[in-house]
Amino acid sequence: MSNQLRLLNDVSYVDTLMSKETIKLSNVVKDTNQSSVDRISAFEDIINIEVGDTSLSRARNIEREIDLRQIYLKFEGGNPSGTHKDRIAFAQCLDALRRGFNTVAVATCGNYGVSMALASNLAGLRCMIYIPENYHTKRFEEMENLGATIIRVKGNYEHTVMFSRKKAKKNEYYDTNPGGQNTTLQLQAYGEIAFEIYDVMRDAPKIVAAPVSNGTMLAGVYRGFVSLFKRGKTSRIPRIVAASTNKNNPIVNSVLHHQKKYSNLNPALINETIINEPLINWKSFDGTEAFNAVKNSNGYAFGISDHKMVNISKMLKTKEGLNVLPASTAGLAALFEIHKKEPFEGDRYVAILTGKK
Repeated sequence: MSNQLRLLNDVSYVDTLMSKETIKLSNVVKDTNQSSVDRISAFEDIINIEVGDTSLSRARNIEREIDLRQIYLKFEGGNPSGTHKDRIAFAQCLDALRRGFNTVAVATCGNYGVSMALASNLAGLRCMIYIPENYHTKRFEEMENLGATIIRVKGNYEHTVMFSRKKAKKNEYYDTNPGGQNTTLQLQAYGEIAFEIYDVMRDAPKIVAAPVSNGTMLAGVYRGFVSLFKRGKTSRIPRIVAASTNKNNPIVNSVLHHQKKYSNLNPALINETIINEPLINWKSFDGTEAFNAVKNSNGYAFGISDHKMVNISKMLKTKEGLNVLPASTAGLAALFEIHKKEPFEGDRYVAILTGKK
């Protein structure tokens, strides 16, 4: 399907999502008569306008609820497609433009596919999205409306990633899959979250808690804080909390079982639900990076039940006015659990919320 898909009144789907300024810049990026310098510069401007600089707000009502002061929420739902995935999607499309690719490829079960479809649409790149044949998400229609081509693949998510990688290599597509050749770029893009937290706090918080699936975002945030500390910007590196679905994520499992290094789970033991689907993995593609982030920061790992994630999602809506996916609350839930067992001293604590409903 063409990325020039038109809707009623000759308005494209992407036009309904983006500002007029962004659409104007996108037209420059797509114009091959423009110089490569101007096209790349225009896409950089799109990133500066649309991606990152998400809100970091103090959750005073939740503080009163659990009797802990200075809880801050880093809400990634402010990104254009509503999740933190936009950070790596736009960064990789920029890299693809610089390197002369015309097609990007990714395996996904939902959010990442929408991010890649949106970023590639604005960049004028073809987007190939590989999805496990048994997965269903309301976001498929968004991907198609944004001009992406969807290919169903037999097997689970992990198999689909490997299939997508092979197709990318064979057809010379730009491979945006996790755990591949662009891991460093992905970690750098997520490191911006740490820099944004520092910009507000002017130091590192005591703890940063985040949900994990593949572990890329959490590992990138940790690297960002390590960079800030080494440059003398912060007085410390925060303790990292990895939170995920109960007994269904290998990063959390490896930490909780006091293993010396990250290891995969048995695929047959994975139990998927509607709530935990964004968090489950038997193989986290950046699991080693995330495991090391937790261990090196003297951090924590927690498995959170579906029930707790749903309840905290409701709490965020009623107490702080935020609509978030239950799975997105895993990090905040883990923060609460740690505080129950080991009451925190007065300090600053950050929970990253990775998406919205």
